[in-house]
Amino acid sequence: MELLKTMQVFCRLAELGSFTQAAEAMQLGRPQVTRTIQELETSLGVRLFHRTTRKVRLTDEGEQFYERAREILGDVAKATSMFRRSNATIRGKLRIDVPAAFAQPKLIENLREFTSLYPEIELALGVTDRTVDLVAEGVDCAIRIGELPDSSLVARRIGEATMVTCAAPSYIRDYGEPKTLEDLHAHYGVRFLSGHNKRPLPWHFLDGSKDQTYVNRHGIIVNESNAYVECGVAGFGILQAPGITLERHLIDGSLVEVLRAYRPRPQPVSVLYPSRSHLAPQVHAFAEWVVEQFPTIYQNWIET
Repeated sequence: MELLKTMQVFCRLAELGSFTQAAEAMQLGRPQVTRTIQELETSLGVRLFHRTTRKVRLTDEGEQFYERAREILGDVAKATSMFRRSNATIRGKLRIDVPAAFAQPKLIENLREFTSLYPEIELALGVTDRTVDLVAEGVDCAIRIGELPDSSLVARRIGEATMVTCAAPSYIRDYGEPKTLEDLHAHYGVRFLSGHNKRPLPWHFLDGSKDQTYVNRHGIIVNESNAYVECGVAGFGILQAPGITLERHLIDGSLVEVLRAYRPRPQPVSVLYPSRSHLAPQVHAFAEWVVEQFPTIYQNWIET
């Protein structure tokens, strides 16, 4: 078991590139991580990492050992998962991250049920609209919407989120309701600023079987999901967002769907985590829970 622990520490350091971050992720002291790697290098008779004051990276020998160690840890994880652990024995810190658009009362209430199922898991919830680097920031898993770029992360599809274009009744009263995509040119929009390229995100529409994009040139620009929706409620203009985000406003009438005939294709929703090779029990438990429960939580807005 000591060798497996050493391999886990080695792999975590290889993935994070920092002794401090690896120590935090493994819940160990930094000196212990340093000593573990030194003893491993001495045992193997090779140098596994190039070290600088700010970063560590694998040597050629380290790359070879990393690939083999991941395989071994993956095999061990599969073998040990044959024996189901009771919820009470799964413990440890679990850092998850969700988009601000998904941090709705329904999700928070159901997360309370998750912590009741797993009372020994210490849950740390991050809510942000920026792109989080799971490995560099020590986040265990995240929920994401939209097509995902190729990466080393494991992505499990949860379902597909319905997208809705809408406006406040006050806005429709003042400016009229658009009936076609061409009508959008005469309207204001609430534009969401992408943290990735610092440009407003385009709206998407389905015109028959053809996907259409539209970038509104007029209206307020917002860089936070809750403020984005509230600007729509206040009558700043038309907006487009996941139905998950808009549900309560659509129910109480403070927002009204427009251009229903052009509703865009649903966007994929996924849960992401760094690696299968040595997945912590608490991460596995959350991933299984969210894949099962998320479509139920948002049954009106998630297609499976």
